[in-house]
Amino acid sequence: MGPVTAAVLQLVALIGALALCYIPFGNYMAKVYTSDKHWRVEKWIYKGIGANPDTEMRWPAYLRGVLAFSLIGVLFLYLLQRIQGILPGSLNFSSVNPAQSFNTAVSFVTNTNWQSYYGEQTMGHVVQTAGLAVQNFVSAAVGIAVAVALVRGFARSRTGEIGNFWADLVRGTIRILVPFAAIAAVVLVACGAIQNFSGIHEVGQFMGGSQQWNGGAVASQEAIKELGTNGGGYFNANSAHPFENPTPFTNLFEIFLILLIPFALTRTFGVMVGSVKQGYAILATMFTIWLGFVALMMWTEFAHHGPALQIAGGAYEGKEVRFGVGGSSIFAVSTTLTSTGAVDSFHSSFTGLGGGITLLSMMLGEIAPGGTGSGLYGILIMAVIAVFIAGLMVGRTPEYLGKKIGAREIKLSAIYILITPALALVFTAASMALPTPPHSMLNSGAHGFSEVLYAFTSAANNNGSAFAGLNANTDWFNTMTGLAMLFGRFLPMVFVLALAGSLAEQKPVPVTAGTLRTEKPLFTGLLVGAILIITGLTYFPALALGPLAEGLAS
Repeated sequence: MGPVTAAVLQLVALIGALALCYIPFGNYMAKVYTSDKHWRVEKWIYKGIGANPDTEMRWPAYLRGVLAFSLIGVLFLYLLQRIQGILPGSLNFSSVNPAQSFNTAVSFVTNTNWQSYYGEQTMGHVVQTAGLAVQNFVSAAVGIAVAVALVRGFARSRTGEIGNFWADLVRGTIRILVPFAAIAAVVLVACGAIQNFSGIHEVGQFMGGSQQWNGGAVASQEAIKELGTNGGGYFNANSAHPFENPTPFTNLFEIFLILLIPFALTRTFGVMVGSVKQGYAILATMFTIWLGFVALMMWTEFAHHGPALQIAGGAYEGKEVRFGVGGSSIFAVSTTLTSTGAVDSFHSSFTGLGGGITLLSMMLGEIAPGGTGSGLYGILIMAVIAVFIAGLMVGRTPEYLGKKIGAREIKLSAIYILITPALALVFTAASMALPTPPHSMLNSGAHGFSEVLYAFTSAANNNGSAFAGLNANTDWFNTMTGLAMLFGRFLPMVFVLALAGSLAEQKPVPVTAGTLRTEKPLFTGLLVGAILIITGLTYFPALALGPLAEGLAS
């Protein structure tokens, strides 16, 4: 069997598995967020934090809950790293310096999981399990909660109430993330991923020196790392490491975990708004972009010109031989089109155009299918923009899901889509203009520029993957990427929740002959086009200076 055929079969198997889970899992999540019953363990949590889960919130109160909970998470995780040197189970690692502690705390609380450190040489068992792994669960639950709040804004009318943040947070964690991550962890352990609290062991002599590895609760963290679209690995090699991702099957299984919740949330959306066809339209948009990007990536990595690549049968540099070009291509697109950031190969070693695809995947706003929650609310914002564009074409007030899209709604949506590009491009420009930051680049020219652009695009979009080649463990990059992650996560949420509140206050608009049918393929095509055009107009100059220049010159 040739590598291209193997890659296509992997893709077909992945799509089949996702299709089988789509309806039951999407329906289950809709039931989780619409049920009026509380589990006993949830009642204990509500009592412990002093929250009344039956109290409805308007959007400012919901936002205050998101920000307060996240701020506590940042402070706790920062403190945990700063006192690591005196904690048991620290593997004799010293406390993490202030700039890196800030960066890591913000990274994991914002669901970015950007890592400017070597996991096996920096974080002990307590920080990994009580700090980073916990945030993998709750940061994902926060994203889903905000998405569900926006869905309620479309589903409800004549009320400004969009749910209860504490109930949404707890239910997402207890009923969705914990049980499914536990099942995934068992699968990974059965397939060879490690799960222990072992210390540091010397495993042999290599090139005149010793090599040491430490153990850890790797499988359990790997499961929620992918299921929650987090991405932070136990080891610096991330999902290219055999302790995290031992076989081609686990590689495909991890891709499945990455895509499961974001795709299934479109079914949840359809059920909650009372029209599963609307969910299918959003799913079709996500799937079209994802499949198109996977096909493009495989083409660039299998068929790129050059005698060395043709003899090898593809661009194998920087890719794990266990997974090959096909598995690495699917993983790279899936991790950058979501907010995962996990990698099973090094994106800097992809062809120039292949590296550009990973960049463009993040620049779309990670909405195909996007992160846990963030993908759904991101593409719904783009849907609002798309119906506004359609309304301009026909000269009538745009409507979406029975709600008028007026000046307030379009202003909130427009600000939302401008925040992330502004952060990524401004921080990149500052890093290239100042004298010191460019010293962190391993390469010069277009490839070096791509390293910096990738770093801030990844941070601002809360992706967390790295291009490789950039020394990000400096005070400048730790601080600036930390700020990009912080603003890139919470500023958009302000406008998402404000939009949810505005929509929930409206009364439904009856469907007429002039209403744009947003469940039809025509709207899916319009939405895909709007996403690609808006992204292209925003980022094309930066892409032309980096991956496009490199790809055309090679």
